[in-house]
Amino acid sequence: MTALVTGASGFLGRALVRELLAGGHRVRALIRESGDASVLDRGVEVVRGDAMDPVALRRAVEGCPLVYHLAGVRRASDREAFLSVNAGSTRLLLAACLAGGAARQRFVLAGSLASMGPSRHGKREEEAFAPAEWYGESKAEAERIARSFADRLPVAVGRPPRIIGPGDRENLFFFRIVARGIALRILGPERPLSWIDVDDCARGFVLLGERPEAVGETFFLASRERTAFEQLQREVARALGVRPRTLPVPPAVLTGLAWAADAVSNTSGHRLPLNRKLARQLLAPGWTCCTDKAQRLLGFSAPTPLAESVARAARYYREHGLV
Repeated sequence: MTALVTGASGFLGRALVRELLAGGHRVRALIRESGDASVLDRGVEVVRGDAMDPVALRRAVEGCPLVYHLAGVRRASDREAFLSVNAGSTRLLLAACLAGGAARQRFVLAGSLASMGPSRHGKREEEAFAPAEWYGESKAEAERIARSFADRLPVAVGRPPRIIGPGDRENLFFFRIVARGIALRILGPERPLSWIDVDDCARGFVLLGERPEAVGETFFLASRERTAFEQLQREVARALGVRPRTLPVPPAVLTGLAWAADAVSNTSGHRLPLNRKLARQLLAPGWTCCTDKAQRLLGFSAPTPLAESVARAARYYREHGLV
């Protein structure tokens, strides 16, 4: 079976491509004209085009009975930019699947815990969307769009929380801070986090494309082992072999720094690692989800320990001169 993967050159996309190939699938990757296809495994068919281009999408989905939509933006300067790409590309790709005449083409959408908003006690799939920022809002809208096609296409949605592992850039900021001998302690109560290793996450998405129980359903894909921002930094320090000093940060200071960072980013055009979106995530009471449904219906679990996932990420950063 040939599977199309949009966002194939991204962090999760590369891991998903590897898992699909290992499982005997043929893989087609939609890569932007400026994208680096060299990061993909050998044997992947590359189709050049943008996820917002209906013509390129029609060409990409042709002959693919399985479509994974991972392409999107995690950083943008305004709400409309998030919605335009993350929700808009979902509608365009679903329309391309229908226009191609593949009535039984399975469509797997990469959602996000961000669409459900913060929680200390674990969000469940059946709860209402409650995004706390624009990115989460755009992922919630992408899910609504996917569900609106469910009477015409087999649709499944996977919602990962924070993803960790080799090749990740979202968590690189924390590794760099710790590597410089600083561990941030945001004042206030501990804020629990759900997370998942990138390879475990990719295996979960493979199941969403293969298992009949996944059709019409949404699943949180996460480790049962929860962490917290401070614990994550301790694992990073252990993996890097450093002893950082703890720097207490009042929430108001973090918010102010994030506003200043966004102002610099918008003025210079150079995106700084700190931004208001990240600050809101860090100051939320927690980002947790329940894993029962994926275990019960798909037999899915994410066994990689946090320490192992962080250590693999640290090795990657060092090998590539990033820390």
